[in-house]
Amino acid sequence: MAALSLAGCGVVDGGSETKASPTKGDDIKVGLLLPETENTRYEKFDYPIIKAEVAKLTSNKGTVVYANAEADAKKQATQLQQMIDEKVDVLLVDAVDSKAIATGVQAAKDAGIPVIAYDRLAEGPIDAYVSFDNELVGEVQGKALVGELGAGSASKKIIMMNGSLTDPNAAQFKAGAMVELQDKVDIAEAYDTKNWDPVEAKKNMEKAIAAVGLDNIAGVYAANDGIAGAVIDVMKTMGVSTVPPVTGQDAELAAVQRIVKGDQFMSVYKSYPQEASVAAEMAVSRVQGRTIEFDALASDKVDSPTDKNILAALVPVVALTQDNVKDTVVQDGIYKIKEICTPDYQSACNALDLK
Repeated sequence: MAALSLAGCGVVDGGSETKASPTKGDDIKVGLLLPETENTRYEKFDYPIIKAEVAKLTSNKGTVVYANAEADAKKQATQLQQMIDEKVDVLLVDAVDSKAIATGVQAAKDAGIPVIAYDRLAEGPIDAYVSFDNELVGEVQGKALVGELGAGSASKKIIMMNGSLTDPNAAQFKAGAMVELQDKVDIAEAYDTKNWDPVEAKKNMEKAIAAVGLDNIAGVYAANDGIAGAVIDVMKTMGVSTVPPVTGQDAELAAVQRIVKGDQFMSVYKSYPQEASVAAEMAVSRVQGRTIEFDALASDKVDSPTDKNILAALVPVVALTQDNVKDTVVQDGIYKIKEICTPDYQSACNALDLK
């Protein structure tokens, strides 16, 4: 949204009178550190979009140096140091462990390299933060679940499957969800999911079913689609005929297919193209000293455990259900209908008029 408004007023593409004198030209090097590959979004959307946007903004002279930590915080620390040694001009960092990354962030700053936290709020002296409104994500999930449970929801038992304790976003998702869930449902069991690992989620869901009873579970708050898939697999393996409402997040293809089929109730669609594009614009404008553009993009402020009033760009989100698959992920070009409506899902697609 910020990027669109900037273009509309001529700041991004407009006259030079709005631009500060660049401290560096288009021949810039952007370091991009992404956290893992379990979630398909990073390799499929974030990296290629950021790479393309940096090229577009720099007349194909700028480059992106990319590394994925594969959920290993120590590996990411090594990758960050390698980028410092390569003398990248700016770093976009999506931290595996937001606290552990602080040492590397400080090292980058000491080397004169600005650091923009991407998707997850890293600790340490970051210059800015680009992500979604994470508490709003949790609120959207919680509100959707309560609404689907309907009358008498306060007495209905749900399982709360939260994200990783090392990811600050997970705490924000949970806080937002609790705004909607508190006193409106009976949270029978709650778990944190180590490293967002679906295998861990399966173990936790098995514990929850043993403690509460499969037939007594009216719904599941699952913090993301990977967890949702694990939860649904466990319940179906244990013989449930109709899966109770399960939330999710990230609009992964498998989750969209589960939603179409009716196995997963909802996900949260976050426009990765918009988030990635804004991050690329912020990185380039920061390196080139274009303060007006940078500040206009980072119109919000957030606090981390180590810093206050961090400049931030927070991208809006939307609940994804059977009702709006075509108007969200299909319309935005995330997935084609033929990708969603494979033979196993064709009849469900037909019922939803997904053609």
